[in-house]
This record gives sequence, structure tokens and C-alpha cells, in this order.
Amino acid sequence: MRKTLRRRFWLETGMAIVTCVLFVVTLLYRDWIEVVFGVDPDNRSGVLEWLIVGALFVVTIALFTLARYEWRRARIALS
Repeated sequence: MRKTLRRRFWLETGMAIVTCVLFVVTLLYRDWIEVVFGVDPDNRSGVLEWLIVGALFVVTIALFTLARYEWRRARIALS
């Protein structure tokens, strides 16, 4: 099965894992943006962090869905 999986599957899965980790980190530690970049673009209101959490959630779901499509395509190709 590994030979029938395209590089695209591995890229989508890897990116989905990275965005999922960033989603969880941002959800739990919303001040990491201020700490890492040294700026506070939303003046401590938290709006930017919630937008980032939402965007990361959507991107994670989309990437996992695309990776699932590739997995199913490879499985069908074996049949």
C-alpha cells in the first residue's frame, strides 16, 4: 500500500499534523504569539488568537480530508 500512496498524501498528512499541533498550542496558550513575535496586535483582546484557532481548525480538517481522499484512492487502486 505504501508504494501506491503518492507524495501528496504524506505532505497533506504532515501538514495536517503540524496545523493540529499549532491549533492545540494556540487553544491552550493563546499568548504564545506575543511571546514569540514580541508584538500585541490586538491589544490583549484575544480576537487575533481566536481567529488563528478557527483558521487552524479549518485548515486541519481540510488537510485531513484531502489525505483521507488520497488514502482511499490508493486503497481502491490496490483492489
